[in-house]
Amino acid sequence: MNRNKRQLSPKESDELFKLLKLRFEKNRNRHEGLDWKKIKEKLDKNPKKLWSLDEMELTGGEPDVVGYDNKTDEYIFFDCSPESPKGRRSLCYDNEALESRKEYKPNDSVVNMAEYMGVELLTEEQYRELQNLGEFDLKTSSWVKTPTDIRKLGGAIFCDRRYNTVFTYHNGAESYYAARGFRGLLRV
Repeated sequence: MNRNKRQLSPKESDELFKLLKLRFEKNRNRHEGLDWKKIKEKLDKNPKKLWSLDEMELTGGEPDVVGYDNKTDEYIFFDCSPESPKGRRSLCYDNEALESRKEYKPNDSVVNMAEYMGVELLTEEQYRELQNLGEFDLKTSSWVKTPTDIRKLGGAIFCDRRYNTVFTYHNGAESYYAARGFRGLLRV
């Protein structure tokens, strides 16, 4: 398969649909009142969005439906893996931070990778919404969308859950850690 075409083969689509449906049925508390058939219909009409969901899955995100936006008529998927997705760790925050590193550069940045995947970074508020659906990032942390004022000063923010509490922290945007990745959001 050519990943650059941003489209799955029929077999890959079927496999992803099976996996997403199974996850949907197993975690009904995340999407009470939503109908899988309607979600699948939307995805069938949006092959690029399905490709993005596959990217979320391939990098360890375990995407699942967490809501529906009546105003935009869109279903909302978040990465729901217990820990920050393994395939998206050890990344600095954005391209500016990546370029600022003179040595020991990470392979990529969170913002670049999210853009390639066709997903948005969770905001701090969305991260807290996710934590209402379960307990996530008990051992890892996840970069979240950083407000412009903080980023202009060289910083970036991330969140995790410890002691049954969600914490927000800051770091230099150029930093990266093996236990810190990012969680994405996809609207379909």
